[in-house]
Amino acid sequence: MEIDPPFDSAALGLKEIGNLASWTVSTSKPGCGVEALRDDDTNLFWQSDGPQPHHLNIHFSRLVSIRSIRIFLDFHADESYTPTRITLLAGTGYHDLIPFSSLEFERPVGWIGVPLDHVGGGEDGKTLRAFLVQVKIVENHQNGKDTHVRGLKVYARDERAKSGLGTLGDPIESRTKTSTVKTAVTERTWLVEPDWMGDPELR
Repeated sequence: MEIDPPFDSAALGLKEIGNLASWTVSTSKPGCGVEALRDDDTNLFWQSDGPQPHHLNIHFSRLVSIRSIRIFLDFHADESYTPTRITLLAGTGYHDLIPFSSLEFERPVGWIGVPLDHVGGGEDGKTLRAFLVQVKIVENHQNGKDTHVRGLKVYARDERAKSGLGTLGDPIESRTKTSTVKTAVTERTWLVEPDWMGDPELR
């Protein structure tokens, strides 16, 4: 079986910035909340505990420039808890969230990159500028009620990186070829950064 090359954020000049945000979820089972989702161990997961759609909110204290968002799903372990439709939204707050990407899955296994090709920010139009990113789980496999998400990473450009940015390439990078992923991207040119706002300083 063909193995995809691993995602190397350092080689791409990127740094994970999830620690700069406040993370909340619509509902969660005890012990299966944000802390489990943010853990690098993909054996842990966020499990919702309420009606659909399920929401995951990533709220930054200032405008950030996001270059990559990656989600870990595992159909083999989660079956009916596995998301089959996810919509991602962004904005300055909950009052002006705008969808920028929709993902559809069959049997996803592994890390999945969210396409940012048409979000409009940055010199190449592939930078998402936002204070708030919301991940909305719209549907699960076999109409399952609750959902499992085993990992989510948010990356920005690391200005301290010695090497230049590499090519991000195909946004879908899974550990198996049995998964089919369909994406729909909404082209937007919103959230233009004012002159007094620069890129976030990563510490």
